Amino acid sequence: MIVLQQLINGVSLGSIYALIALGYTMVYGIVLLINFAHGDILMVGAYTAFFVLSAIGAGPVGMLLAFVISMIICASFGVTIERLAYRPLRSAPRLNSLITAIAVSLILENGVRVLPFIGPNPRQFPRPSVVSIQLGNELAISNIQIIVITLSALLMLALNYIINYTKRGKAMRAVSFDKQAASLMGISVNKTITFTFALGSVLAAAGGVLYATAYPRVDPLMGMMPGLKAFVAAVLGGIGSVPGAMLGGFILGIAETLTKGFISSQFSDAISFSILIIVLMFRPSGILGKQTRIKV
Repeated sequence: MIVLQQLINGVSLGSIYALIALGYTMVYGIVLLINFAHGDILMVGAYTAFFVLSAIGAGPVGMLLAFVISMIICASFGVTIERLAYRPLRSAPRLNSLITAIAVSLILENGVRVLPFIGPNPRQFPRPSVVSIQLGNELAISNIQIIVITLSALLMLALNYIINYTKRGKAMRAVSFDKQAASLMGISVNKTITFTFALGSVLAAAGGVLYATAYPRVDPLMGMMPGLKAFVAAVLGGIGSVPGAMLGGFILGIAETLTKGFISSQFSDAISFSILIIVLMFRPSGILGKQTRIKV
């Protein structure tokens, strides 16, 4: 029963990692860029929800508005960052874009810290009252976990529909496969990349709200560790693979909660990053990633 309880906790945490990892993997699949500012978009979404819920309350209407407004704000941030920071460097060496991504991350983190209405100190995140539902003598699931798992699943299904059954999604797949050929077929590469950043930022916003709801505290550096672990999840599943990002998120979440439950919470981060090292050593393309050969 203890194992089942930790599995429930792991699925709840893993669904958040999967949402964030999807943003990493979509951006990489199209522009071959690891957007290290993605975790800080999560932080922006969590703070937006914090102010909305502080003003309205953590009822159903407040939570709905918090999700919607956070998604809109984060999508705006994602589009702006892509337009100002990444698009001018699209034809530059990848190292330039990587350094820029780290710089954008530092700007977001430290920019938020100096804002007078936010500041550097952590704050308590408003959330609905926690109600545990007993599933047995030793097994329970909270209403927060149900919300996290359900909303994450719905967002993943919505993303799958957008990618596979909409015109925008087909354009994303075409640009990911070959930018020049897609451009010759009349697809706007710039608009498609911008849409990808916006979509990834929307998922990061949802992940930020769910993460702050599950662990009710917000601070300017809160996106750093979830962002890094979501990156590990994306690499584990296969960077550039949407199903891989989902799978990697769940595997990482379950591995982390099992480590906390049966070994020690002090080793949870070490286990997460050890998984990254092992994957890079034995299967660099990830579980569902495609191995490619480069001709010299």
